[in-house]
Order: sequence, then structure tokens, then C-alpha cells
Amino acid sequence: MTDLITFSSEGTALRGRLYWTAAPDRPVVVMAHGFSAVADQLERHAKTFAAAGFNTFVYDHAGFGLSDGFPRQDVDPPRQLRGYRDAVSFVRTLPGLDAAKIALWGSSFSGGHALCAGALDPRVTCVVSQAPFISGSGLLALREDLAEFEAGLFAEREARSAGAPATMIPVTAPGDGLAALPGDDAHDYFASTNSPTWKNEVTFSSFEAVRAYEPAWWIERLSPRPLLMIVAADDTVTPTAHAEAAFQRAGEPKKLVHVPGGHFDVYVGAGFDQAVGEMLAFFKAHLG
Repeated sequence: MTDLITFSSEGTALRGRLYWTAAPDRPVVVMAHGFSAVADQLERHAKTFAAAGFNTFVYDHAGFGLSDGFPRQDVDPPRQLRGYRDAVSFVRTLPGLDAAKIALWGSSFSGGHALCAGALDPRVTCVVSQAPFISGSGLLALREDLAEFEAGLFAEREARSAGAPATMIPVTAPGDGLAALPGDDAHDYFASTNSPTWKNEVTFSSFEAVRAYEPAWWIERLSPRPLLMIVAADDTVTPTAHAEAAFQRAGEPKKLVHVPGGHFDVYVGAGFDQAVGEMLAFFKAHLG
């Protein structure tokens, strides 16, 4: 059974779907997607978790998909992080699930949110962080055009402060086209989801917020909540080395799993099967 759910986060209506298990009073997994992505692109995960006995709540971040919020298509890490915590507050009010057993799940950009929200919120039982975004400054430092890119970000901020509309760029584009996530792998993945609510655009100023976001600063505060981190062995979108280094600083209990391939291989094919198998084993061990 699936219910369309609306809850409030700081006065903004956020929407998602709750995938119910067949049994009453079961734990719940709270999920949201990564950079620019939307809840319906996680339907396969949610159905798999619910079939295994874990109620699963998947929602859209403010300004994306079915959720309200302005500006649209604007990535705001603190706002999204508060949305995660408000989602936890909301599911604890719902009858028919075990509000004392809540897992946070995040992937890619929201993998960083799961680390932060898990560290900040003692109501969370355990955390799954897949192919996580770890460090905005670390990611931007890899750019060869960093000075030019940052100059563009601050020019955009000044233009918007003067009343100009937001500059929009594509999330993906084939080949070497201008995009937030360039390259064929990203373009092919998002196209394959056939999502009716996802839009292939994001504000350019989102990158100024990304630049300042540092989930790795919080990872040492996760313990004693258990952490499962799943990384793609050859991830260049959220670099594998960044995730591995952050994982080493996390306290116990924790587990690190490597999935072959690149960033988007955790969502499809054998990579999906391996990652989800690890997640289900983790949920069974820590949620019961």
C-alpha cells in the first residue's frame, strides 16, 4: 500500500509517498534523493525496502518535484537538511509504524544530508549513506577552472541581489555539453528513470551553496548510531577517496562497502542489487 503524504517543513509543504509494509508497527526508512533528483526516481528502492518489512517514506526536497517551495530548482543544503529532520518529526506522529526505529537513507548529495542529520538527531536509529557528497571545498578544488568558476558564482550572486532572475543550467547533457553533472553516464541515468516530475535544470547559484557544504565535518558525531557507507569504486562525481577518508573518521559501529563501477552504477544493474542487499542486511541487524 502507498499513500501520498504532505508534511510541513518551516511553513513549506513537502510531499512524498509512504510505502507501507504488510505488517503493523514496523520500522521506517526516511529517504530523499540527491542533487536535483526527485522522490519517484527512488521508487524501486522504496518498494524493495517495504517488501522486506520496512515502511519507507520518500519525499521531494523543497523547490523540487511535488513539493512546494521557491525558488524552484535551487539546491539549498541547510534547507534540505532541515527537511530531513522535519520528515523524522512527521513520521513519528504516524500510527501503524515503530517511531522508535527510524533509519535515515541518503544517496549522492543527500548521502551527505544523511550523515549530517544522523549526527544531529538522536531520534535516528541508524544511517545509510550511498556514494555520498562529502566536501564542497574538496570537490571544487578538483576544478582546473576554479578561479573563473568562483568569479561566475559571485557575479551571479550580485546580479540576483540586484533583482535579476536566476540563471538556469541543465543538470545533464550528453557528451561535453554544459551541465551541472556533465557526461554520458549522468545523462543516460536520468533519462532512464522516465520521471514525470524531474526537470533537467538547476540554478547556477546552487553551486555557491554546494561550495560551502561540508558533511564530513559531522561524521565523527554519528557514533553510536550505526553507519553503512556504500561507495562506487571509481566514483568521480562524489570522489571515492573523499568518502573513504571521511569513513575512517567515523566511530563504531560502521561498515564500508565498495560497489564496482562509477557513481551511477549504484542505481542500476548488479550495482543496485549489491547495494540494496547490503542495506537490507543492515536494516535487519539494526532495526530488527
